[in-house]
Amino acid sequence: MFQLGFNTNGLAHHRLDEALTLVADLGYQALALTPDVGHLDPFRSSPAERRTVRNQARDLGLALVIETGARFLLDPRKKHFPTLLEDEATDRTRRLQFLLRCADLAVDLGAPLVSIWSGAAPTGITSETDSDESERCWERLTRGIEELLGEFGSRGIALAFEPEPGMFIERPAGFFELRERLGACGDGLGLTLDLGHLLCTEEGPPESAILQAGPCLANVHLDDIRDGVHRHRLFGEGDIDLKSALKALVETGYSGVASVELSRDSHRGAWVAAEAMKRIRQALGSSS
Repeated sequence: MFQLGFNTNGLAHHRLDEALTLVADLGYQALALTPDVGHLDPFRSSPAERRTVRNQARDLGLALVIETGARFLLDPRKKHFPTLLEDEATDRTRRLQFLLRCADLAVDLGAPLVSIWSGAAPTGITSETDSDESERCWERLTRGIEELLGEFGSRGIALAFEPEPGMFIERPAGFFELRERLGACGDGLGLTLDLGHLLCTEEGPPESAILQAGPCLANVHLDDIRDGVHRHRLFGEGDIDLKSALKALVETGYSGVASVELSRDSHRGAWVAAEAMKRIRQALGSSS
């Protein structure tokens, strides 16, 4: 059975120690930590702060995974900049070094996994575009991830990759192509599957993608989507069949973290975390 978690990007207005306690009190079994300016900034947090979080999570019985989707941590003016796809090598290196810091943070916290994404291409194209620019992006991405896989492996940390609408790799098919392009080392790259994203990219029912992911599935995000618009919503506010999606996770034997991701709901974070748990329990109860 998978472990239910909640992503700290939906508790941005909470102190991290209070977010940990809140999540545990609500019955979650895991915390998906998005290092950010207010939550264990990987450039500024001290070893003592990291030990405190690790010990608190252990005492609360919370598993930890690391998410890397902070919006303005690397650049205060440009969201999610820079990525591994940038034209300038110095920009790509900044993203690479950030991700390595997140791997070190994972080691310090006892978190087994770090999740990443491609980011948007400089010109906005996707991996499905047949062009020289697309090939340049593929080359930059595979080179960066190949280096990350080696560095993460030496630290004993798993690396998972998330297709994201609006980014260079939007769909699970792009993830599988990435693994192929990586060659032998691609076997070490897991899939982060956001069930709501599948409704944005018209992949069909999430349960189909869950079954197709098979043993590659390493990390899961839970959210609802309405009318194919990429805005994460609370379950019941969109079109996802939560009962069927959770049933598919159970039936495939997925045992990792499945975390609620509601990054636009921090203004009502405590309530939405409680309500999400309530609706998940209802869906699990009805699917058992």
